[in-house]
Amino acid sequence: GTLIWVLLSVAAAGWGIQTLFRQHIRAQLQSELGIYLDHLTAAIQVDPEGRLSLATQPADPRFSMPFSGLYWQISAPAEDGLSAQLLRSRSLWDVRLADDRPSQRTGGDLQTTTRLSSHDALLQMRVRTVYPAEGPRDRLVLSAAADQALWAEPVARFNRELALALGILLLGLMAAVWMQVWFGLRPLTSLRSRLAALRSGQAERIGGAFPAEIQPLVNDLNQVLAQNAQGLERARMQAGNLAHALKTPLSVMANAAAAQDAELPRLVAEQIEAARRQVDYHLVRARAAAAVRQPGLRSPVLPLLQGLVRVMERVHAERALQYDLSGVSADLAFQGEAQDFQEMLGNLLDNAGKWARRTVRVAARLGARGLEIRMEDDGPGLAPGQFERVFERGSRADEKAPGSGLGLGIVRDLAELYGGGVHLERSARLGGACVVLTLPGVQL
Repeated sequence: GTLIWVLLSVAAAGWGIQTLFRQHIRAQLQSELGIYLDHLTAAIQVDPEGRLSLATQPADPRFSMPFSGLYWQISAPAEDGLSAQLLRSRSLWDVRLADDRPSQRTGGDLQTTTRLSSHDALLQMRVRTVYPAEGPRDRLVLSAAADQALWAEPVARFNRELALALGILLLGLMAAVWMQVWFGLRPLTSLRSRLAALRSGQAERIGGAFPAEIQPLVNDLNQVLAQNAQGLERARMQAGNLAHALKTPLSVMANAAAAQDAELPRLVAEQIEAARRQVDYHLVRARAAAAVRQPGLRSPVLPLLQGLVRVMERVHAERALQYDLSGVSADLAFQGEAQDFQEMLGNLLDNAGKWARRTVRVAARLGARGLEIRMEDDGPGLAPGQFERVFERGSRADEKAPGSGLGLGIVRDLAELYGGGVHLERSARLGGACVVLTLPGVQL
């Protein structure tokens, strides 16, 4: 496409230049004919009897050479008893210029195209009518003509030279286009070979230096490769964790079945429940990892919290706990899946409900790090040394309390998948524990 465009551009430029030059030569020829007419006008003489003569002849020697291509003529029509008279250049020999009237007037002179009598030569002619102030003649017609070959030959010579110059220019431009495309696309060829090496397992990433126009693409590809590698490693780790977590319940059930233990039904139920919690935990992580890659998700915070509070009020109905959501604005939204938000806040509300005496307070705001949710209770709280340990998967602050120890671990894993975090501190207002959860959020 670029070569075709260059070809058309050069052709258009050649046509334009040739047209301008041809117009210039023709205008120059008309200007010379006007100069000859000026000389004839100044040199013409009319005696009292009406005879015409020239004081001086035009200096151009071509006027003296028969049919040289340059001609002049002065004619006086018959009038008031005076006979017609004709003066002409020697170059006209025995012929005369046509007396046909031109159809166009330019600068006071008449311009026309005519043919020389008994010759096939096409002439450019300029005619001027002169009205003498004195003498018996009232009107004289002055003509100057030139063969079109006088300007056609320079134009043809110029066209040949122009074609040669534009041909060389065209070859140079085509070579430049080819070099530009070849050098411009060579980095893509290199990139293709690097991708082939990557596909064949000879490399783990795309290395090497690339031009500034392609380097962002290479960086993005390397980032995608790194993310895929991280995802694969995370999947392997999760599969190993799940297999390890399920091995213990299966072993307990297998040993109990082999020993024909009377407690087999109870052991089976307990271990199935433990296996189900592990499977749910890993499914939650897998769903959250997929949701993090999906842009544009928004989940209103307050409606989701209100739904979770209604559930917790039924779960802890015998304790008549008070859930305070007055610190949560209605225009806040979590940038993620609603199910993941419910999973995290449900675990936190359930954990707070287990230890709270009367009140659980939730506040949310948009801060510098995103959506910050603070959940406080008026329970006994934790010692500072336990703040981090309770977030470890399978760890519990009180082994006598019901639970699997997976809840707060799920909260931390999900928060980190979304680029946030969670930490535990002492509640200055209620005296119990305060969980601070940071997530990506926006204002509706």
